[in-house]
Amino acid sequence: MLGKTTEYAIRSLVYIYIQNLKGERPGFKEIARNIDSPEGFTGKVLQIVTRAGLVSSMKGRGGGFFFDNSEKSLSLLEVINVTEGQEFFHKCGFGLKSCDAQNPCPMHDEYVTVRKSFYSLVNRLTIQSLASKVSQNKAVLKRLEITENSID
Repeated sequence: MLGKTTEYAIRSLVYIYIQNLKGERPGFKEIARNIDSPEGFTGKVLQIVTRAGLVSSMKGRGGGFFFDNSEKSLSLLEVINVTEGQEFFHKCGFGLKSCDAQNPCPMHDEYVTVRKSFYSLVNRLTIQSLASKVSQNKAVLKRLEITENSID
């Protein structure tokens, strides 16, 4: 449902927030490594969210990415609006250019329900709430390595 840009933006922002709480400002290479994202793509994603004012950056020694105001909650909806555009929640789930109640696609009615639920979810969830789950080891930011010994 979400594009790679949005997925990496959310994961990057969660990682940045966690590191900021530790007093650190991670660079894009560190972020890419810790969220399992290609460096070049991560750099582009970070440019997008920085230009939109979701996060700040500083170059040079002691630089990196940081939140200006760690007290302000940043909803996933705000991130999605930047990376996907506000039309994301109005697109046809079947991929048609236009779809509405008068001219529905085959999955219109069901997709409207899913889209409304998803909108509610991303409006409620914040970068801070996701970071809290990761910090408490209740969630991860990158794929876990599965070894032969880890399947018991």
